[in-house]
Amino acid sequence: MKTYKQILRSLQNKQTLFALLVDPDEIELGDIEKLSAGIVSGGVDILLFGGSLIAQPFFNEKTAAFKKRLRNIPLILFPGSHNQLSDQADAVLFLSLLSGRNPDYLIGNHVMAAPTIKTMQLEAIATAYLLIESGRTTTVEFVSNTKPIPRAKPGLSVAHALAAEYLGFKTIYLEAGSGADQSVPIAIIKAVKSAVSIPIIVGGGIRSPQTAREIARAGADIVVIGNHFQTKDNLPTIGEFRKAIHDS
Repeated sequence: MKTYKQILRSLQNKQTLFALLVDPDEIELGDIEKLSAGIVSGGVDILLFGGSLIAQPFFNEKTAAFKKRLRNIPLILFPGSHNQLSDQADAVLFLSLLSGRNPDYLIGNHVMAAPTIKTMQLEAIATAYLLIESGRTTTVEFVSNTKPIPRAKPGLSVAHALAAEYLGFKTIYLEAGSGADQSVPIAIIKAVKSAVSIPIIVGGGIRSPQTAREIARAGADIVVIGNHFQTKDNLPTIGEFRKAIHDS
């Protein structure tokens, strides 16, 4: 529980954390050194590594290359399936897609992954994954064959989040999806934050420091930025996102 406890200690200071999500399919081994330098100098708090598709080959090599360069920044896997595991990571988000009703993403992949996680001695952070309607069909919606929670229905998000907490999940991930047209609505973030006592992660469709700041102020404990930084020209703005999130 080292990584999860580290996150909880950081959150005790009432400061929202900045997580950067990297999709293994979107980065080459040769780009990792430059990106890692930007992550460290930009003040990123957490690196999430993973995506909706199976990131092979070189998944383990890419994980190891990042870990070697991240100093004390935790590297947490964000797996799209049981194939995206590496003993080079600090922990793995043990994601259960509670917003959907596809058994493969509620328990099926978990059973396949659990023995490997045990063998690798990876720290598993039980995470309730709630996909929120974002204005378009996202990769995770298509791959998982599930429907998102309507963005105009905060009560449905609250009900799912409460169920997650009562089931013993350690964190809740409110996700608009990769490449989303719209980020998770502020009303949903506020409603879920007021209803649960476990940390809330929010990601998807966040393209500006201003949006990141608004999401942090709404109650997100961890704000995740992903696609924005897959364009190398945007790497210099990592520090701007960090400031917006930390100063919220």
